[in-house]
Amino acid sequence: MKRGNRRGFGRWQGWAWVTFVMILLACMFSLSFLITDFLYEAINIHPPAMVSQVINSLLGLIITGLLASRVGRIAQRRGWMPERPVFTPIIEALERIATGDFSTRLDDEFEDNRIMSELTTSINRMAAELDQMEAMRQEFISNVSHEIQSPLTSIRGFAQALENDNLSLEERHHYLGIIKTESTRLSRITEDLLKLAALEADRVRFEPQLYRLDRQIRGLILACEPQWTEKRLAMDVSLAEVEITADEDLLSQVWLNLIHNSIKFTPPNGKISLNLHRRENDILFCLSDTGIGIAEEDQPRIFERFYKSDKSRTRSKGGSGLGLSIVKKIVEIHGGAIDVESVVGQGATFTISLPVQAETTLAV
Repeated sequence: MKRGNRRGFGRWQGWAWVTFVMILLACMFSLSFLITDFLYEAINIHPPAMVSQVINSLLGLIITGLLASRVGRIAQRRGWMPERPVFTPIIEALERIATGDFSTRLDDEFEDNRIMSELTTSINRMAAELDQMEAMRQEFISNVSHEIQSPLTSIRGFAQALENDNLSLEERHHYLGIIKTESTRLSRITEDLLKLAALEADRVRFEPQLYRLDRQIRGLILACEPQWTEKRLAMDVSLAEVEITADEDLLSQVWLNLIHNSIKFTPPNGKISLNLHRRENDILFCLSDTGIGIAEEDQPRIFERFYKSDKSRTRSKGGSGLGLSIVKKIVEIHGGAIDVESVVGQGATFTISLPVQAETTLAV
């Protein structure tokens, strides 16, 4: 039955029941009046009108209740009134959700009942969110398995190759270097996973202190000098003197990750620009490069765990796909925001805004 027809039928059925109950009450009250009137005449008692009315009403309700109870039992026994409480479909849906069936949805059969309709809507919303979380969990497990399996496969393959006694010393050193590189990547993946899990579970010690942000960023740029000088990259650095109250160790991971990514994906003889300045109520940091860029369709997803716009290229450079997720989480912990703008082949610009004094709900 269509929803419109079902709604119309439900209203017609409701009015029929109201009419039936009113007729039944009228009949029972009339019967109670006749019974009490007969008794009053039989024993020659004439109570006040108000007392008589109260007695008639009580007697009418008692007779109605007894009759309705009897009729209901007969109807249920004969199957005329199948027993299905109004909460039965809701309870059944919750039981299916509890067993892991998050695709369960309830039809809104209670549009005329605001409370029941809101309850149905809330259960459907909860099931949809659980379904989405389950899909994300499955994707996360799949990504973790893939990322860990890849270096393990390489390590196992080259370890087996080393068993060949005919390998030259140069080949052995080459295979051992690959095993060392893959082991390092595997270790980095597990470290990043633990770090991200701690950040998302609010288990990271948050220790804000006042310090010079420009000095921190300048020191990290100098620490990365071997990498950007090797690729002959031009570094355009403009850092205003800025003080911030934040967790210095956590923010250092943000700047290092962004600088390493720019160096990694900017071709030789390219350029990286870093700008830091203070606005009225916050601090703005911009990092631009002339690298390979990020496709427009990939930009909304680059902060997702394990997401890589070019999986083969990122893997070859040792990335795990977790760095930007960690960056975004740390920035959010400090009450800030991160944004990206990019054109493929022309580079990317990451912009981070942070409050001068970070506020967080992390336990210290």
